[in-house]
Amino acid sequence: MHIVIMGCGRVGSALAQTLEQQGHTVAVIDQDPTAFRRLGPGFGGRRVTGVGFDQDTLREAGIEEAGAFAAVSSGDNSNIISARVAREMFGVENVAARIYDPRRAEVYQRLGIPTVATVRWTADQMLRRLLPSGAEPLWRDPTGGVQLAEVHASTAWVGHKISKLQEETGVRVAFLTRLGEAILPSSQTVLQEGDLVHVMMRSDEVDKVEASFAKGPEEEGGH
Repeated sequence: MHIVIMGCGRVGSALAQTLEQQGHTVAVIDQDPTAFRRLGPGFGGRRVTGVGFDQDTLREAGIEEAGAFAAVSSGDNSNIISARVAREMFGVENVAARIYDPRRAEVYQRLGIPTVATVRWTADQMLRRLLPSGAEPLWRDPTGGVQLAEVHASTAWVGHKISKLQEETGVRVAFLTRLGEAILPSSQTVLQEGDLVHVMMRSDEVDKVEASFAKGPEEEGGH
């Protein structure tokens, strides 16, 4: 796939190098030509000097053949305008914009532009480590009806199968983080101490799910 990235800061340059290593062709756009130094001498993609919402600049970067566009410059407005131009003018299917203001991010998400709210995401991740209780949403669908969240599970669930956790709490376990690695569990996977549980659930059932996770499984006269 050909991928266009706007912004050659730390995120954009790392993204470009990773995608190229995975076999994709990449073009990077930045207003500052010195920013391309971050790509290193081994980068084989295009370096385009300009702004990411300028149609000629985007064409030079190969937007007409692109399957994806990432807007990761330091400006919220530039990122969202560029993302909308890529989606609406050039029909790029996979578009994402980095947004620093989480209130804006929710608005743009509802417009159909997937957003990554950098500061909010980092703050949420820190909170999960400092105050590991309750549910912290990682993603919501545009209607707000369903969300992916990391939910703190009582140690009483350790030793029980994912199937039991799902049955009693009404959630779908999306993945676990175990010893720093993400794993896709089956219904037979057994929860271990230290597992971080990431679930899909209805947004109006968060309180109920939190309570079930905190309480532990229904007693059956032992494991």
